[in-house]
Amino acid sequence: MKILITGTAGFIGFHTAKKFIAAGFNVTGLDSINDYYDKNLKYARLAETGIEKSEITYAKLVQSNKYKNYHFIELQIEDKDEILKLFSEEKFDYICHLAAQAGVRYSIENPYVYFHSNINGFLNIIEASKRNNIKHLVYASSSSVYGLNEEMPFSTSHNVDHPVSLYAATKKSDELIAHAYSHLFKLPTTGLRFFTVYGPWGRPDMALFLFTKAILADKPINVYNNGDMMRDFTYVDDIVEGIFRVVQKPAAANPEWSGKTPDPANSSALYKIYNIGNGSPVQLLDYIKAAEKALGKKAKKKFLPMQPGDVQKTYADVKSLIKDFDYKPDTSIEEGVAKFIEWYKTYYNIN
Repeated sequence: MKILITGTAGFIGFHTAKKFIAAGFNVTGLDSINDYYDKNLKYARLAETGIEKSEITYAKLVQSNKYKNYHFIELQIEDKDEILKLFSEEKFDYICHLAAQAGVRYSIENPYVYFHSNINGFLNIIEASKRNNIKHLVYASSSSVYGLNEEMPFSTSHNVDHPVSLYAATKKSDELIAHAYSHLFKLPTTGLRFFTVYGPWGRPDMALFLFTKAILADKPINVYNNGDMMRDFTYVDDIVEGIFRVVQKPAAANPEWSGKTPDPANSSALYKIYNIGNGSPVQLLDYIKAAEKALGKKAKKKFLPMQPGDVQKTYADVKSLIKDFDYKPDTSIEEGVAKFIEWYKTYYNIN
């Protein structure tokens, strides 16, 4: 089977590409390699999959020097003509769309970037999928769509019409666009709401990366909302296993769905939404303790108020993931944080 995975120079996309390559899929990776964070880290991820920086040319497929079943293309998902051309020429079976402009706080400063990538780019991907009879489009949504919701755990059957960041609003918009395409064109689509993903090769703007860097440098770490925060931290391998299973089971219509009592998690169309999270939120201070333990060093904490666009707690209801795929993420914080720090020390040559 032939699959396009977007965002493969990014954190989750990189790990996802490795999973599908190892499983024997014919994989094409795509990324714009933008400068939202350190491009050297993105090129290092690509090199791990046999794609060398010197070989990359915009809009040209590059053959991996490690895997016969992997190619990569540098491409902006906002580039409609090149996206349509790629889909037409390569005849993909599945699409796993993970490319997006990430970050809640950056969306407050640079709103237009989010609309270009997360809405216009998503439209290009889904329109190309429709035109080329893709068997299943799976795309990354986010736990941030729950916004002002306070009912815990967060369920995909809950209403999510009150986002607190533009990033969350764009992700909710993608879900709505997907439903329209599923309804109009019988295109199977599945959205995956990821809950605070962490692990090796992670993003430098995320908490564990920032904590580790600061603790090793004897600098204070910023602890927001005075530490009164809980997150459903989810290890990246658990996320990828969920993606892998979902891709191979195209969304189906729910014959019992009713417009009188509409369930947002599914539809009379070929449409589905899942949470992928641990289902066991952890206090932020306990997350920091896990990092301290793995580093063998105490953190200096700077307690600060809540940041704009942030929420106090996330907690995933993953019952539908368990029911449909017999799967639930279960990597412990201690194990996952230790693996990240082992990678961090290796990558940055720290003894």
